[in-house]
Amino acid sequence: MGSLEIEGKPRGPNMNENIEEEEEDDVSPIEEVRLTVPTRDDPTLPVWTFRMWFLGIASCVILSFLNTFFSYRTEPLTISMISVQVVTLPIGRFMAKTLPTTRFRIPGFGGREFSLNPGPFNVKEHVLISIFANVGSSTAYAVGIIDIIMAFYKRKISFLASWILVLTTQVTN
Repeated sequence: MGSLEIEGKPRGPNMNENIEEEEEDDVSPIEEVRLTVPTRDDPTLPVWTFRMWFLGIASCVILSFLNTFFSYRTEPLTISMISVQVVTLPIGRFMAKTLPTTRFRIPGFGGREFSLNPGPFNVKEHVLISIFANVGSSTAYAVGIIDIIMAFYKRKISFLASWILVLTTQVTN
């Protein structure tokens, strides 16, 4: 039986040489990137935290609403996810200082313990919040279809039909 290599160099009898070559591949040729971006992952950092979900969903909803609202202007104003990145960092750090650290259990989840504040606000949470914001930064294409149905054709379309139209057109994008 052989092993499956998905990507990378085949492993030989001297594993240390291959590991050193992979580490050299991870080093960026740009000095600024080498100084600011770590090449190793810290698996101990909490990721699926209350702060991440709260700020991520809030940023997605607010950014989607604002960009859709401003898209009706003659000169539309677009708010990018970079703005959310800048705003959520101090909010996340503030939440890390003020949320309670007490642990609790939710019935039905077994013996797992949860906390609203598992530790300091970290880069992984911030990246996931930025991904949420990026999803919300674009306006759904089908909103224009709904506007055309209501404004030009003077037809009523139910909320459920509008919602299904938006969801089905967004799934393919």
